[in-house]
Amino acid sequence: MSRIGKMPVAVPAGVTVTYEDRLLTVKGPKGTLTQSVVGDVDFQIEPSVVHVVPTAETTDANAKHGLYRALLHNMVVGVTDGYTKSLTIAGVGWKAEQQGEKIVIRVGYSHPVYYTAPEGIKLSVPVQTEIVVSGIDKVLVGQVAAEIRKIRPPEPYHGYGISYKGERIERKEGKTGGKGKK
Repeated sequence: MSRIGKMPVAVPAGVTVTYEDRLLTVKGPKGTLTQSVVGDVDFQIEPSVVHVVPTAETTDANAKHGLYRALLHNMVVGVTDGYTKSLTIAGVGWKAEQQGEKIVIRVGYSHPVYYTAPEGIKLSVPVQTEIVVSGIDKVLVGQVAAEIRKIRPPEPYHGYGISYKGERIERKEGKTGGKGKK
């Protein structure tokens, strides 16, 4: 059995978990998330806790046991608290601004880059050099943050680019040869 899968998932008040026809649904104050379930796992739903139980003794069932427990936990946290990821922009004159539902990113290209958030994601720009991605789906929040970072990834010489807040950029030295040395 999976060590992660053995742990029960606490369900706070105001959150309901249902499992029907291989579809796991979690409803909470911030919204509803669904996940299709494939594999040899079942869910024992009690009023304040949910247990994920493997229905076979195979390696695949053991892997799915931990996977679906982690996905269920992420869904419960998402519908109660939500997820956020912050990105920072480093570069001279580089900035972002919000225009309604989309953001305009100016990061050294000859044109501004427009990014529109998918449904379920909220983008905000509290400061010109910071972008905050928030939503209830952990996977979607991470994917959107990765797409925004991909617009201009941080480079190792000056550190310019879009990076996750708190991300450590491995810096490189420049050329060491001096001018005019013979």
